[in-house]
Amino acid sequence: MSALKILMIEDNKSVSEMMNMFFTKEKWEAVFAYDGQEALEIFNATPDAFDIITLDLNLPGLDGMQVAQKLRETSKTVPIIMLTARDSESDQVLGLEMGADDYVTKPFSPMTLIARIKALHRRAELSETSEGTATQNTTSDFDVQTDHFKLNTKTREAYLMDKQIEGLTPKEFDLLHTLAKNPRQVFSREQLLELVWDYQYYGDERTVDAHIKKLRQKIEKVGPQVIQTVWGVGYKFDDSGVVAS
Repeated sequence: MSALKILMIEDNKSVSEMMNMFFTKEKWEAVFAYDGQEALEIFNATPDAFDIITLDLNLPGLDGMQVAQKLRETSKTVPIIMLTARDSESDQVLGLEMGADDYVTKPFSPMTLIARIKALHRRAELSETSEGTATQNTTSDFDVQTDHFKLNTKTREAYLMDKQIEGLTPKEFDLLHTLAKNPRQVFSREQLLELVWDYQYYGDERTVDAHIKKLRQKIEKVGPQVIQTVWGVGYKFDDSGVVAS
């Protein structure tokens, strides 16, 4: 893995100093911000400079939710891992809905955070590679196509009933692609964490649930819901019941 540049937004300097030792061991460069406003100023000055952001939920001034929302206004794609001492499901889900790609609950093992960073960066690199190879001639070539849905991994575009599903984040697109290329196959949350987030399941299923919720909201803007819940098991893609208007 190439050297990464990380923006760590963390008001606890002891945590920052500890993680800096691990970042240095990985030969990564880290920039530290200790409150939300400082973080936004650093990021907005050079938004393309950072490969990953780690964001503490509990910050003085602007809290992590507000910072995540403002970061997403500047960049739709920079991977964000939210760090939180809160054990509230609503807080963690809201953090994901505000734009975080993943979260780690404090206290955490530094190696757990390192593993999450590596997994998230690998996925981001794959997304950029696919996007970078798109040409004008590929817009009509779809990797997944059914009677009502089509998806192109090169252009990172998805359409339902010939209407584009807009505003998909890299994780939402990867999640939709994973489900849609295996129509009617039921995936557990553990399977989706491994396939889409690229790490073995040892975390929280709410990461998947929050992204499914966001993905469904965007799908419903263009047509009927094709991401279905299979209670007690997981999720599946099924557009067989869609009726063309």
